[in-house]
Amino acid sequence: MSAPHPMSTDIVAPAERAAIWREWVWTHFGGLDSDLYGDTEFDGHMSASQAGDVVLTRLEANRHRVIKSDRQARANERAYLKIVAPWRGSAGVHQAGREAWVRPGGWAIYDTTDHYAVSNPERVEHLIVMLPKAQLAERGLALEPLMARHVGGVTGIARVALETMRTTYQELPGMSEAAARGAGELIVELVRLSLLELSGKENGRTQVEAFRDRIRVHIGRHLRDPDLSLDHIANAMNCSKRHLHKAFSAEDDTLASYIQRQRIEACMRELADPMGQSRTITEIAFSWGFNNTAHFSRVFREHAGETPSAFRERSKQHRAT
Repeated sequence: MSAPHPMSTDIVAPAERAAIWREWVWTHFGGLDSDLYGDTEFDGHMSASQAGDVVLTRLEANRHRVIKSDRQARANERAYLKIVAPWRGSAGVHQAGREAWVRPGGWAIYDTTDHYAVSNPERVEHLIVMLPKAQLAERGLALEPLMARHVGGVTGIARVALETMRTTYQELPGMSEAAARGAGELIVELVRLSLLELSGKENGRTQVEAFRDRIRVHIGRHLRDPDLSLDHIANAMNCSKRHLHKAFSAEDDTLASYIQRQRIEACMRELADPMGQSRTITEIAFSWGFNNTAHFSRVFREHAGETPSAFRERSKQHRAT
């Protein structure tokens, strides 16, 4: 097994930490943009090891957000499924119109071959596990519906998988190459069993999750429509607005806030994409359903911690370094 490879912003001056962190995240996780919610002070630490084909990374950092655009996802040389399992703090995984928030004791999984975003709105300590997608896809498991879902970790096989991932990371330094490879293969199998269990659930909780997924997929398909509203969604879902609100009652966001955040994050992806530099900020905002520039600028700053123009300029400078 490979020796742990530590990276710490403690080795550079405070003014350089944000930039070096973005560079490390981009390199280590294969073309991943990171954003610091507009914060100017930052510190972060990563340490990665391998168990055969499985990469395990302990990440501790101030609040931050990571984004992989469509173009970056298509450019991936190798396809991974990625797991985030917090030791401390929380993480919100957004992919394919779905959203899963996880806290200590839980884990969520997503696909690096499709665009995604992971929000870490507070200081976090996570275990990030990367598994070769082919090792799970070749076993007949329908992966796409299971991405950006809260898999579990409190009970059942998902808990066994979580404890095995954590223990493997901690014990890797003392393992032989053969033992580490075997541990990696065990993690892949336990994740596969966890996903099989998740795909086979038919209880009331899963039905509500499936309904939320349908709502999110509908929102994703109509996100550019400025007329997208709760009435619009209720008509499409053939239900009342009260039923919509009830489905989202356990979520951190209201449905209206979710729509707004999805639009802002879509604008952030376009503003950071060099292929979209010929379009004005107003054109991008209006193409994602906003119809008022002052409102867009205000909610963008609330979400990203800086103005749209500052975000675009910083993204440009980051690509140039």
